[in-house]
Amino acid sequence: MTKPVLLAVDDDAEVLRAVQRDLRGAFADRLRIVGAGSGAAALEVVRQLKERNEALALMLVDQKMPGMTGVEFVEQALDHFPTAKKVLLTAYADTDAAIRAINGARIDYYLLKPWDPPEEKLFPVVEDLLCDWFADYTPPFEGIRVYGHRYSPESHAVKNFLARNQIPYQWFDVEAQKDDPEVRKVIESAPGKFPLVTLPDNGPCLEMPTPAQLGERLGLKTHVERPFYDLAIVGAGPAGLAAAVYGASEGLQTVVVEREAPGGQAGSSSLIENYLGFPTGLSGADLARRARDQAIRFGVEMLTPSEATKLEARDGYRVLHLADGQEIVAHAVILAMGVSYKRLNVAGEENLFGKGVYYGAALTEAINCRDEEVCIVGGANSAGQAAMHFARYAGKVTMLVRGDSLDKAMSQYLVDRIGKTPNIEVRLKSQVKEMIGNGRLEKVRIEGPKGEDVISVSSIFIFIGAEPLTDWLDGTIVRDQRGFIPTGPELLEIPEGKERWTEKRPPSLLETSMPGVFAAGDVRSGSVKRVASSVGQGSIAVQIVHEYLREVRA
Repeated sequence: MTKPVLLAVDDDAEVLRAVQRDLRGAFADRLRIVGAGSGAAALEVVRQLKERNEALALMLVDQKMPGMTGVEFVEQALDHFPTAKKVLLTAYADTDAAIRAINGARIDYYLLKPWDPPEEKLFPVVEDLLCDWFADYTPPFEGIRVYGHRYSPESHAVKNFLARNQIPYQWFDVEAQKDDPEVRKVIESAPGKFPLVTLPDNGPCLEMPTPAQLGERLGLKTHVERPFYDLAIVGAGPAGLAAAVYGASEGLQTVVVEREAPGGQAGSSSLIENYLGFPTGLSGADLARRARDQAIRFGVEMLTPSEATKLEARDGYRVLHLADGQEIVAHAVILAMGVSYKRLNVAGEENLFGKGVYYGAALTEAINCRDEEVCIVGGANSAGQAAMHFARYAGKVTMLVRGDSLDKAMSQYLVDRIGKTPNIEVRLKSQVKEMIGNGRLEKVRIEGPKGEDVISVSSIFIFIGAEPLTDWLDGTIVRDQRGFIPTGPELLEIPEGKERWTEKRPPSLLETSMPGVFAAGDVRSGSVKRVASSVGQGSIAVQIVHEYLREVRA
């Protein structure tokens, strides 16, 4: 496959040679580095790339060129490659123009000349932009294909697994696309065995694969490499990923066990707009990808999909047992499993799960809801962001909120946006009483201030409450009545006669009832359910682990 192109443009031949040399040294393994000595010449390169159906990943362009400025070139080049990343090279005297270009011409970044040393001033900027570009880039070759039924729990599970692990795939609905010759051929070769997954490795197709089977064929890491670790982390949500980054960057041999995909609940959010440092927001998938890449860069072992089933203390160490029979032995463990959305527990819900009933954003289903009517259940930020996302596709979005106001649990900026979105209807003091459908969701019975009502919908997405994923710790770690994990001083408040802290020293701030085992993020009792809070707890937990390790080694 032809590599995507990085186009460098500068009218100074010596500067152009230097920047091409630097870029080739750092990025030639992934990109083809192409140079042009003027805006006009660069436009011709862009046209040729478009004609050959090649991909343009990034443009690194000098601003002050005779005949055509860098911004003028970028504005014309974007007609051909609107998703290409754009970096402007500028002199110190031209920084005001560069800043205006960021707002006007959608320039992603500007760099001051000279950019020496490139390892500090050029490569990190280009690398970060390329990571973003590659995350959305669909290569022009056949990759993974998923054939299945839209209203099939198994098909939904496969799509959700691939999407949350940010593995590109093509989806084929064998009912809606049954007249397509390729789909018809697949139907004839594998009757009744959907979902069917084909992979570009030319190996056998996967019929109704489990996440573990998919992960193995896709080369995801599922087996530990070391006999012992300083730190084992269960869960790769914001708290677990933050702990992994800080732990590994500070020299701890770190492994993360994640049963589904990096990002946790936050990873399925369509847009996070109130996270510090991202003024235009970022998707949960982007946050998860950035954090995962950062952790792996520091040497973290990421096991996905892999599920912890038991925790024990053995000979002064902490031992995690995994579902596939592996054991992870470590000095310390951080529990960061997060939470899952609660079920509504209403009639018809269980039978229609995956057949129009989904928990969380289920962003993989959004495009299937084009011009349809959907329901969002919940009144917090996650529900609000989902409503805004689905409003881009669905004909109508109905929000069902038990409370009498959105303001109580939702950020004001979201409340305002929902109010201004014409195809979103908010029903307050309303809740689902029944889900109705034959093989797929068709209607929802609602109880509201004016009594019961039945509305026709194709899908319902549920964002209510949170249940901690801690059943596997039963009998090992003290949990509260709701299953959340008490830590630190909370352990000392547990009544006598019940399992509690037994060490002579007081428990550390995030330490659980088992010394050397810590909890961070949403799974912790009394935690604030916010991404920034979870990230903070993950980083704090690592500092407490260091204190614990010093005590153990002493």
